[in-house]
Amino acid sequence: MKLATEPTVKTLGDYAYQALQKHFKKTLKWEKSVKKDEDPEALHQMRVGMRRLRTAVSRFDLALNLPKPASDKNIGKIARRLGNLRDLDVLKETLKTRYQPYLPAKEQESLQIAFNVLAKQREDALTKVQATLKDDPYKSLKHELEEWLEKPNYQLLASLPIQQVLPDLLLPEVSSFLLHPGWLVGTHVVDSQVEIRTNWKAEKIEQQLTAKGSTIHSLRKQAKRVRYQMELFTELYGESYAAYIAEVNSMQDILGSMQDNVVLDEWLVDVFKSEIQTSLPGLATLLTENRSQLWQQWQPLQERYLKAETKHSFHLTILHPLELAGDESQKVD
Repeated sequence: MKLATEPTVKTLGDYAYQALQKHFKKTLKWEKSVKKDEDPEALHQMRVGMRRLRTAVSRFDLALNLPKPASDKNIGKIARRLGNLRDLDVLKETLKTRYQPYLPAKEQESLQIAFNVLAKQREDALTKVQATLKDDPYKSLKHELEEWLEKPNYQLLASLPIQQVLPDLLLPEVSSFLLHPGWLVGTHVVDSQVEIRTNWKAEKIEQQLTAKGSTIHSLRKQAKRVRYQMELFTELYGESYAAYIAEVNSMQDILGSMQDNVVLDEWLVDVFKSEIQTSLPGLATLLTENRSQLWQQWQPLQERYLKAETKHSFHLTILHPLELAGDESQKVD
């Protein structure tokens, strides 16, 4: 007897439903553990679930009639509460594993002050998360989205074949990513050609990261948006598409580590009420070295994505989902 198989996802509406169901389910899976504060990984997974759910809601909004509690804005507020708590966990883990073991004994002792402050801030953030998961906006989101998944309501665009609309869904976000001013940090333009500055010393890199930190952080957020959106459609593309996702993920990691480094520096200044070169000189040196290493890792990717041929290839990849490319052998089972 032949077992029934799940129907192949064909329309924009089918794809939207599948994405919302998947990420909503993942979010709910970790809720109980997060409420009980049982495991930092549960918090991380729930935060990721909420972020991906938000991406699905915002990207498929043009094809769906979703209830107001399931709006991009509402999900964003809840995700930010989870994010505030998660950021403190990351801060603690980074200090404890990446830096504390390599500091002089005196600085290791001084860091206990920071850990005490961190514990208090985390307690406050946890209280807010637990309250958020009991409040009406979150309860309404759960209830209304469960109802919608039982009886989905679509706009007319949802009935179009997914391959027909895919490029138009993806290209605006990709274009915003490739045109982001963060790509030009640490460059200069000569005869309309962008050139990477590769001979900077640590001091100059520090100046750039201080002056342009918010721009670099904004590029990191745009990279995350692009990756989340592209990952919704991995099975509809081939190897080159997967390679671009991997590169964007690598960029996000490097830029994210830069941002985490800067945030840690600023947070320590706030805790110790002085520049950390004074209060924690050994740690200050490690942070500076780390930022310089990350900058070196970033520049090859920056140079590659400033080239016209890379951008052209990226766009061409988006324009040709597997079925439209006519290569039946590449289709994912």
